Amino acid sequence: MLAMRTSGLVRALAVALSGGVLLALTACPAHASQVGPQGPQQGTPSAGASAQAPASQDFSSQGPSSLCPRTAADTLGWGTPTRQSDFDGTALPPDWHPYGPEPGHDEKGIRTPDAITVANGQVTVTGDERGTTGAMSWHPGQRYGRWEVCVKSDPGTGGYHPVILLWPVKEDWPVGGEIDWMEISADDRQSTDFFLHYGADNSQESGSVRHDATEWSAYALEWTPQRMTAYLDGKEWYSTTETSHFPPAAMNMTVQLDHFPPSFGRTAMHLDWARQWALPESEPAELSLAPGAPATGQPDLHPDRTPQPVSQQQDQPGSDEPERPRGR
Repeated sequence: MLAMRTSGLVRALAVALSGGVLLALTACPAHASQVGPQGPQQGTPSAGASAQAPASQDFSSQGPSSLCPRTAADTLGWGTPTRQSDFDGTALPPDWHPYGPEPGHDEKGIRTPDAITVANGQVTVTGDERGTTGAMSWHPGQRYGRWEVCVKSDPGTGGYHPVILLWPVKEDWPVGGEIDWMEISADDRQSTDFFLHYGADNSQESGSVRHDATEWSAYALEWTPQRMTAYLDGKEWYSTTETSHFPPAAMNMTVQLDHFPPSFGRTAMHLDWARQWALPESEPAELSLAPGAPATGQPDLHPDRTPQPVSQQQDQPGSDEPERPRGR
């Protein structure tokens, strides 16, 4: 079986068949909600982190052109990111790696770098009625840290999930885990799900928040050895301290527009910027993709596109070339 990134409907079916129950909870953005494969688990309410950013706040960490003025980084004082992408120019930065061309999610449709464009300070991932779409990953990854993106998703007519997630750098899913900190299955893009996958049997805990994701929105994730927290426009909406569910090793961020046929028209997701912060506890990945190297969502079919030891990257071809997209 191919190791592929799963998403909401497939996950729910898998958990149900294994005898568990996966519930998508609906909550106000200021409240955390989580449900595990065996029902509700202890959750952490969104305490004081739900405060709005002051009107006089300095948004300089996102730059004057940011389309997301309310962010977790500014609300919580995360400071200067370790890495950032503002998607200037007309091509992806070399540390972003598109997948394909190759079969799409669950071998349906196709993922191609041609579905990803960069213009006017934004990157756009499109999907059409034939299942032609895109995905891309950001390397190098890390274990523990903070991530935030400014993103909006066009409404759909069925068949596409905009997803932002962390994926195991070792490509050892499911034991390597998976953190979907923004997954949108609703065609009107009015609700967002969180999924934390863990264990060899792909167990899950999850939550949901009501939000208009067709507007520019700042989605953030903070992952420490003690706690995992998701933020939306600077407000905490999901949290878990079930450390046994946390991924065991380094993860890298991925952006995917996943195809679930049938689809009945075109849609897209757009990113204004992406940020990553290292924490004192962060552990850098020992594997990575070299700048400009292609990526894959099908590691069994394309092992040559999977991350390699960092020490060998200077010997890989294409290290000075522009990059391309990826997905599961």
